[in-house]
This record gives sequence, structure tokens and C-alpha cells, in this order.
Amino acid sequence: MTDTDQVSTHQSQDDPRNEEILIYVNGALKPKAEALVSVYDSGFMLGDGIWEGLRLYNGKWAFVDDHLDRLFEASLAIDLDIGMTRAEVFAALEETRAVNNMHTDAHARLMVTRGIKTRPFQHPSLSQQGPTVVIIMEHSQPKIPRPIRLATVPHQRGLPMTQDPKLNSHSKLNCILACIAAEKAGADEALMLDVHGFVNTTNACNFFIVRKGEVWTSTGDYCMNGITRAKVIQVCREAGIPVFERNYSLVDTYGADEAFLTGTFGAQTPVGSIDGRQIGSGEMGPMTQRIRDLYKALVAKEAGE
Repeated sequence: MTDTDQVSTHQSQDDPRNEEILIYVNGALKPKAEALVSVYDSGFMLGDGIWEGLRLYNGKWAFVDDHLDRLFEASLAIDLDIGMTRAEVFAALEETRAVNNMHTDAHARLMVTRGIKTRPFQHPSLSQQGPTVVIIMEHSQPKIPRPIRLATVPHQRGLPMTQDPKLNSHSKLNCILACIAAEKAGADEALMLDVHGFVNTTNACNFFIVRKGEVWTSTGDYCMNGITRAKVIQVCREAGIPVFERNYSLVDTYGADEAFLTGTFGAQTPVGSIDGRQIGSGEMGPMTQRIRDLYKALVAKEAGE
């Protein structure tokens, strides 16, 4: 891969074991070719569902209680009965992990939709067979060859009365269109503004900048309040690093000493440029490295190491 090639924040090393994984579909564990859902499924037909991404470190799902809290809060928000208790969802994760012989460096995508519809229309009452629950679990070691390039796009994360950006829903088209716009501009990922024009988030990750020893991120009012985002804020506060959830502009961003992204998959990913402007050295900065080390220590503590 050359330096000019586009990369993804979810780029990982190829692992042939992923061709043999078993996928959880409504209580059954099936090979990839047989892990299918109906074309009448609410998630396929309308994007009517919720999901969580979880990361496995040394036999433990990092911050699993936070992820399950968010999953069940989302189910209340969209009036979706998951049909399983928290303990049963966790047991399904563990069953899928065990059957795939996964111990570390694995990523799970846990998805719940409103289930199969009786007719191909929107109304939730047409989903009468109960939810569809799927867990895709892959061996996954991040492999991002260089800092990420961002491009600011016109697509925004909207107001809560349209589709609340805090909701981790299957309806991701707005973010996908933002990503396409960024790729058309020669970047890897999109930097999205909020409805007031302040810097907000990317299409797939939360966004931070570093200015004069301070760490800034958005207010969180118009973005997914990511679990990794929250943990970065936590470790900064515990380490005495000034960290602020605030409004700031592209002018502040272009003049940052460092910038990085956060997410369950990549933890902390450095940003090298935004709209063609190099950020800092264009490489991993010392504050980003420090926060990455603090985060790793928190994960290790979570895993009981």
C-alpha cells in the first residue's frame, strides 16, 4: 500500500480463520454461508434495528456493562423488545466467543432488529415474529498503515427530533454519504460539523484535538457518545490532563497540535491531515501516544491483568 492509497479506520490484518467462523443467528451458530436473514427482516428492509461493537482483550469483553447499558437504552428508545435479558445477551456473546475459540484481538458486532415483517411496509406492527439477534465475531487486529486523512463534508449529524445521533441504529445512510463525499475528496474519512457549524465527529468515530496541552472534543450533543470517547475523557481527568467537551471551529482544528479518532475497534487513531492541512507533525503526537498508553492500562485493569 502506498502513501496515496485510501485507508479505513476499521482496516485490519487479513486473518484466514475468519473464513471458518460461526455466526450467532437467533440462538443458532451457523457458518458464514448459512448465516442468513429474511429479505422481509426489518433491518434489511428499513434499517430498523440497533447494534453494538465490542472488543475482546485477553478473554474479557472491554467495558461490556457500558455496551449493554447502551444497547438496552437504545431498545427502549425505539420501543424494541430484545426478547433476551442482559445475562442472556452476555451468554450469547460468550457462547459465540467459545465456539470460535477466540481469546483476544477479536471484534463482535451485536445486532438486533425488529424482526421479520408480514408485509413489506414500514409500520412496526407488521413485525410480528419477534426480534432478529445476530452476533458476527471476527479475529481482528487493527492495521492502519498511516495517520488518517479527513475532509470536511456538508453532511451534518442532525437534531434529536430528526434522528438522534446518540442512537446506535442500523440507519447509517447519512454517515455513509458523508464517507463517500470524503473519499471523493481524496480523504479516508469525513469530518462532520454540527447544526451550528462547530466541529463534531467523523462518519465512523469520535474526534479529538490537542491544543497547547489541552484535549478538546465536541459537546457530545450531536454525536454518538462513544464508550471509547468516554474512557478517553476519564483517563485524561484521572491523569490530570486538561480535557474539555466544548464547541470549537475548523479554525481551532486546523491549528491543532494533534488530532485523533476514538472508537471500539481502533481505540485511538492519529489524524495526519484535515482538508489538505497537515496537523502537527502529521504523525502520532506525544499526547495521543500518552492517551493511548493510559487507555491500554485501563483496558488491562478491566481485563483483570
